[in-house]
Amino acid sequence: MNHLSVLDCTVFFIYFIIVSTYGYWVYRSKKKKQTDTKDYFLAEGSLTWWAIGASIIASNISAEHFIGMSGSGFAMGLAIASYEWMAAATLIIVAVYFLPIYLKNKIYTMPQFLSTRYNNTVSTLMAVFWLLVYVFVNLTSIFFLGAIAIETITGIPFNTCIVFLAIFSAIITLGGMKVIGYTDVIQVFVLVIGGLITCYMALKLVAEKLDTHTVLGALPLLKSEASDHFHMIFSKGDKFYNELPGIAVLVGGLWINNLNYWGCNQYIVQRALGADLKTGRNGLIFAAFLKLLIPVIVVIPGIAAFVLYQRGYFQAEMLDAAGVVKPDHAYPVLMNLLPAGIKGLAFAALTAAIVASLAGKSNSIATIFTLDIYKKYIKPEASERRLVAVGRWSVVLASLIAIVVAPTLRSFDQVYQFIQEYVGFISPGIFAIFLLGFFWKRTTSRAALAAAMVTIPLSVFFKFLPTISNGLIGNIPFLNRMSWVFCIVILLMIVVTLTDPKSKDNEQGLEIDRSMFKVSPAFAVCSVIICGILAALYIVFW
Repeated sequence: MNHLSVLDCTVFFIYFIIVSTYGYWVYRSKKKKQTDTKDYFLAEGSLTWWAIGASIIASNISAEHFIGMSGSGFAMGLAIASYEWMAAATLIIVAVYFLPIYLKNKIYTMPQFLSTRYNNTVSTLMAVFWLLVYVFVNLTSIFFLGAIAIETITGIPFNTCIVFLAIFSAIITLGGMKVIGYTDVIQVFVLVIGGLITCYMALKLVAEKLDTHTVLGALPLLKSEASDHFHMIFSKGDKFYNELPGIAVLVGGLWINNLNYWGCNQYIVQRALGADLKTGRNGLIFAAFLKLLIPVIVVIPGIAAFVLYQRGYFQAEMLDAAGVVKPDHAYPVLMNLLPAGIKGLAFAALTAAIVASLAGKSNSIATIFTLDIYKKYIKPEASERRLVAVGRWSVVLASLIAIVVAPTLRSFDQVYQFIQEYVGFISPGIFAIFLLGFFWKRTTSRAALAAAMVTIPLSVFFKFLPTISNGLIGNIPFLNRMSWVFCIVILLMIVVTLTDPKSKDNEQGLEIDRSMFKVSPAFAVCSVIICGILAALYIVFW
């Protein structure tokens, strides 16, 4: 039934009180520093490696995973896990190569990097792009999927759910990055434990409904009942090839997507920018290990829901008002089948993921707007206290905009894929600008500006190329479109730089030396273990 029992409400209320009280305690204990922008936005020097890693995952994992990725698991199967497992490898690269460059050059925001390496024009243009994507794609989708999930589970109206999420996340966000970072440790613990229990209960339900005696016996049963849902690499002609185009998952556009997200994204990198290199790296490798768990928590329940649906269970619950199957209903439907108490814990895990992600995204919006727009162009002489206040008000405004836009996402079947595709409209250009900015000193501001200007038009062109060509060119998977746009932008930047007579005298390169990229033996061992696990997973489920 679509409601929470008294026991469920009690479990959730305990979670709510613990997180809110702990967040308030962190805020009060550090209140004297709350007028310092570096402390408020970055929690400079105060986050431990486990807090950094937990905060990264808590901010990354949201309703788009519990609802969206589980829905994609229902629709296409284990292949959607590539986004998570490839992210684990990406975090290693970011820790080794990207993080030391940021820390050595005292970079605190991504627009600041662009301003330092190129100029204010490039920085401001990309800051505006980031703000638009964060508010209208990321924040909006989190509110939408979160509200849909809570509505489905509890029966509370959609609009009321959005307001509840906005208020809860505000309690965390307005306390600054230190409060976000340390409350995220609790959030990650709750979402991992709750997610694993939900996965266990989903498998137990399969075992009961399909006459299998053990939960472990449900795993091979899932594979036999839905064998097409246990392939990581789709062949051309498969139904979902456009979403995950074969080998491009391993050597193509998914790398651009991941390296941009994990290495050039204020929302993620911000957690490590206030730490020293060793602490930051340890936090990132911890996050990589946690990433390996996420498909178990969200994709397996989606596949379990698919098998049960195929066997005739909860047919009506998986349909929308028009009678169309909605994959994103899978996780909430499963949660409604959980016993009292367990459902409350699962609901707390889902809420933890949503609220942590909302808080992290809102803090990044506030950081970019305050430090890279307001301070730079609107009121350069603003005091530290004033900047913190502006950051808090920008959180409120961004949330209000996202709440208004969120209901428009109802038309999408798999919102997770919507997020990946439309963020991918700017990812190739951003990553190209950062990559050449890191490692090719001659790259000019003019080249970066050209890349920023052409990325979205190129992405739109390739999206609609099949229509423009009257069907002569088939659909181009969006990951492949990202690869094409990235290659074209890189070539354009090289040409513009080489034809600029001032490029030989460019002195805006970053401070880099080879010793920055050396890692500790423990980090190297952990990296090998992660890569070995990934290799085994892809070999087994190819």
